[in-house]
Amino acid sequence: MIRMLLKITLGLICAAGVVQAEVVAPDALIRDTAQEVIAIVKQDPDFKAGNQKKILALVDAKVLPNFDFVRMTQLAMGKYWRQAAPAQKQVLVSEFRNMLVRTYTKAFTLYRDQAVEVKPLKIAADDTETTVKTRVIKSGAQPTAVDYQMKKSADGWKVYDVAIEGVSMVTSYRGTFATQIEQSGNVAQGIDALIKTLSDMNAGAAVPQKAGTK
Repeated sequence: MIRMLLKITLGLICAAGVVQAEVVAPDALIRDTAQEVIAIVKQDPDFKAGNQKKILALVDAKVLPNFDFVRMTQLAMGKYWRQAAPAQKQVLVSEFRNMLVRTYTKAFTLYRDQAVEVKPLKIAADDTETTVKTRVIKSGAQPTAVDYQMKKSADGWKVYDVAIEGVSMVTSYRGTFATQIEQSGNVAQGIDALIKTLSDMNAGAAVPQKAGTK
């Protein structure tokens, strides 16, 4: 799973978001901001050197605004989301977010001049969901297909799932999460056990704490 997320991140490094007055088309958002973030990473050797402070600052400012972490966590939890207590939901969103941030900090140090090709997208003015298809291109290797499931919100387009070579991140986690919850026999206890697992995975990571629930 971590390997899958690392590959996703090398593409999503480029899907950075900025606050804008107008709603930018989802493919334009990914394509245009890809150039911005790639330029930052290329120009600053601290990223390849693993400067954690700079990496976390860039992830927080440029990557995280593109995600709907609540929806991602809700989809990953599947039927168990409805059975989670409000406090459990809040912690789940926070830990799910922290897990991705922790992965991104590793991915930034692995960046080696990959390029992102965004395929043309046809979308109607009233569409609220779409899939942006991209390819991560690296010299000497086969391109990797990375597709972003996106939904239009009041804050613009947000990513709520990522598929790499057709494998959905959310679906993969849904199976993993369900298995752990069901092993406990009791749903509430199973969710607590899942939270502890995620928390242990994130332990020691300097991750900014920002999350909400629905």
